[in-house]
Amino acid sequence: MTHLDLTSGARFGLESSTPSSFSLRFGRREIFVCRDTYVRRYRVNPVIECSAGIEPGHLEVLLFRRWLLVLSKARR
Repeated sequence: MTHLDLTSGARFGLESSTPSSFSLRFGRREIFVCRDTYVRRYRVNPVIECSAGIEPGHLEVLLFRRWLLVLSKARR
């Protein structure tokens, strides 16, 4: 079963909720998608960039320098 949540909280390190952010839950995994507003001090790959997330067990994927996907384990 899939659960769709249209709010972003401090759980993913994003304080402000944007209209273009949403969260999907697939069983024990969760995907959070939002527009990226972080200014990086390094040159990123124009297609896809992967890095460790803010919390342990999180993976951040930056797509097309604009969309940020945060992959994590879902909490109960």
